[in-house]
Amino acid sequence: MRPPPVPTRPAAARVPRRRPAPRLTGLGAGLFCGAAMLLLGLADLLLLDGSPLAYGVLFLPVCALTALWVRRGDLLTAPVVAPIGFTVGLLPVVDGGGGLIGRLPGLVTVLATQAPWLYAGTLLAGVLALVRRRAAVRSRARP
Repeated sequence: MRPPPVPTRPAAARVPRRRPAPRLTGLGAGLFCGAAMLLLGLADLLLLDGSPLAYGVLFLPVCALTALWVRRGDLLTAPVVAPIGFTVGLLPVVDGGGGLIGRLPGLVTVLATQAPWLYAGTLLAGVLALVRRRAAVRSRARP
């Protein structure tokens, strides 16, 4: 004698699985932020003729994604890699000639004039990392 078949839920009633969010190491977060800002800097140069305002606005979501995608153990690297990524992405945007040495004065000038965007993105990454860290500590403390 066979056991009765086990009823299964129809396909429409099944709950879809959530895709896991990317979890970057500290080095991966730095590479992501630097590469994303470099690509956005190149896109800014090609599409908007190197607009520092557009570059600064695009920096904020990259900082947020970096802070949200980094692993729990490496949360404090997010506010560290954000300014590095900002600077790397500025290399194609700044004016100057003669290689890296010729672009250095333009890079310093743009960093000085776009400091509010740099500070805002770094602050955003830091706040998101601290909120995630606090949530992780609270979830560990619960029985």
